[in-house]
Amino acid sequence: MGKKVRIGIDVGGTFTDAVVIDAGTYEVLAKRKIPTTHGEGVAHGVVEIISALMKENQIAPEDVTFIAHGTTQATNALLEGDVAQVGIVGMATGIDAHGAKGETNIGDIELAPGKYLKSCHTFIDSKSLTEEAAAGAVRALRDQGAQVIVASEAFSVDDPENELRVTALAESEGLYATGGHEISQLYGLKMRTRTAVVNASLIPKMMETANMTETAVRDTQIKSDLMIMRCDGGVMSIEEVRKRPILTMLSGLAAGVAGALMYEKVSDGIFFEAGGTSVDISVIKNGKVMIKYAQVGGHKTYLQSLDVRTLGVAGGSMIRVRDGRVVDVGPRSAHIAGKGYECFAQEGAITSGTVRLIRPRADDPCEYAILAGQNGAEYAYTLAGAANLLGYVPQDDYARGVDASNAAAWEILGRYLNCSGQDAARQVVDLTMAKLSAVVEELIGEYGLDRKFTTLVGGGGSGAVIVNALAEKMGVKCKMAKNAPYISTIGVALAMVREQMERTIANPTDEDIKRIRADILEKIVRSGAKEETVDISIEIDAQKNILRAIAVGATELRQKNLGAADLSQEQLAQIAAESLGTDTGHLRYAGGTGRWSLFEGSLQKKLLGFIKVKQTALAVTDREGVVRLRKEKANYLIFSKGQQAQTFNHFLEENTTYSDANATIPKVFVFYKEKMLDLTGMQTAEQLYSILDVETEMMGPEEKLLAVAYK
Repeated sequence: MGKKVRIGIDVGGTFTDAVVIDAGTYEVLAKRKIPTTHGEGVAHGVVEIISALMKENQIAPEDVTFIAHGTTQATNALLEGDVAQVGIVGMATGIDAHGAKGETNIGDIELAPGKYLKSCHTFIDSKSLTEEAAAGAVRALRDQGAQVIVASEAFSVDDPENELRVTALAESEGLYATGGHEISQLYGLKMRTRTAVVNASLIPKMMETANMTETAVRDTQIKSDLMIMRCDGGVMSIEEVRKRPILTMLSGLAAGVAGALMYEKVSDGIFFEAGGTSVDISVIKNGKVMIKYAQVGGHKTYLQSLDVRTLGVAGGSMIRVRDGRVVDVGPRSAHIAGKGYECFAQEGAITSGTVRLIRPRADDPCEYAILAGQNGAEYAYTLAGAANLLGYVPQDDYARGVDASNAAAWEILGRYLNCSGQDAARQVVDLTMAKLSAVVEELIGEYGLDRKFTTLVGGGGSGAVIVNALAEKMGVKCKMAKNAPYISTIGVALAMVREQMERTIANPTDEDIKRIRADILEKIVRSGAKEETVDISIEIDAQKNILRAIAVGATELRQKNLGAADLSQEQLAQIAAESLGTDTGHLRYAGGTGRWSLFEGSLQKKLLGFIKVKQTALAVTDREGVVRLRKEKANYLIFSKGQQAQTFNHFLEENTTYSDANATIPKVFVFYKEKMLDLTGMQTAEQLYSILDVETEMMGPEEKLLAVAYK
């Protein structure tokens, strides 16, 4: 082929997908789907699909600049209880010892009904931590069945020496081992221990999978290091996976929305990745996906992952009938029942038949509707069939069915229910949309999205089955993601290396900020990023006393933004006006820098319902037309780096509120070059200046910055 390419592989429970993407233009050059090779091991399928794509498209091993793998292995292991037993060595001394003994004894975590992550526990007073005591503790835990050791000491984030001593000893005994400080740098011994235990329980299985997959990729002669998808939408090296497999949990959910953001200009939206059985729903705000601490077995962890809500309704969800009417949709799907979809039956396959009610599983109610056709074949009545009948699935969509067969099937169901087929389909769609809209309304409220500016984005094979009807019900916009059936795989292929580090520090100093910045840089380079591509953001959560560093980088030199055409100022103005609920006649271009453009709009607002007042509002767009910030009653400043100490400091002071008790600084965003710097968590001007100085220290004195401040 000659051109440089990126390869993404997504291993699911049913299929393994792969895509080849042009490394320069980000065009999808090839895609392929094969059944997941559970019997021979998933690595067999990975090498099979890569080899086929390379041969068919004449890709030489040296043409592959990036290869990444998304896997549900960790998620499935937790869901199925296929995890290792963990032995915990708790440690503390003095007045902390009593509390630490209980906080490090996690007990068994129920992962699913009847499925447990089992742990055993011992405790050592840190003052008595000799090599003999540690070795005795490790052996005692091993004798109780522990396959992996977790060392967890109170305040180990400040000094991990004792945890390292215990883990080194455990490894010398032939056991996998990890310390609490390796997974999280936050205080909170119980949650830190729990997160480390979940991580440890996955290590043996993920080590085996990682080794097999790495060997499989090497067999293709590809020289680029294999990267693995993380739960926050980034990738990391396979070596890091061996240490922190917990980061791959829920990574399949992250890949889809990551892919959507690569291709779609979404400022505020809800992303739906819909398959045959379930739909995963996530939030995009200001062009970024929303992240929170994940839970395992109902317990919080320090694992940062996408905020994803999963519902058991999707394209293949079966229709439930009781007392002559449709009463529910799902959770069983056509796949689980072993039936074909009515809407995908070949033309002429359904001309007559009878409706039957079945139990897909033995303990299910006998109310799932199927069609016994004239030739003996049986078809499930599905949500996809209802959406097709009502015209929600476009002609060229992946989920588009065979109209004649589908209409005939629903006519038969309509007669069974004493209504038309259209009426029956409407009942199905209305029931489904009620479930989905309740979740979406909750997310809109929780994240403060403006529904006038919120777009529903469909991904996965059944995206169109859901988003078009839901957008109609909610009165919001919608779109289908490009290459929707392969959107997760595309997300894997285009992902950046990502790392996050959190520390418990009240009122961090300049030194604290510089230290965490240096540490995260070292960490992300270790994870496979090239240092010259790394972009680091520093955040301060004053309420929780958390100092946070987020680093994003590439495995090779490339632009972080995709090769989408830059929009004209007129086009950007149109998008900004729409976001502010005005028109371009009431909008002016206020200035810009780097990839950022600032527009100021004049809005007509009604006070007390009838008095009209004028308000100004600001919108900041990137060059591709994504609105990254919208604010009313905000002020802005465009200044050069050389003017920062004088002009920006004065701007901050002007927007600070003073009282007898204290000074309250405004919430501030600063835009420059390719960077959007979020300083809204700062509590003092000194903190804000420190981070701004660190982040912009390499800028020249004439380079421009844009600041937006609001209260």
